[in-house]
Amino acid sequence: MKHNVGSYDAAVRFVGGCLIIGLGARSESWWCLAGLVPLTTAIVAFCPLYYPFHIDTTFTDRPHA
Repeated sequence: MKHNVGSYDAAVRFVGGCLIIGLGARSESWWCLAGLVPLTTAIVAFCPLYYPFHIDTTFTDRPHA
């Protein structure tokens, strides 16, 4: 599985996922489970929704020539 989530994208997903989990846990709702999606895609560095649209945000991690 090729990585298609760059470091900046992963950082935003990680923070957003943690916030959703925290808010869902605080309000005792199912939102904490929805927060697992961005958290997992940040950790694995692969987004299944990016794949069919050929979106790749890892280009920001490559050094400029």
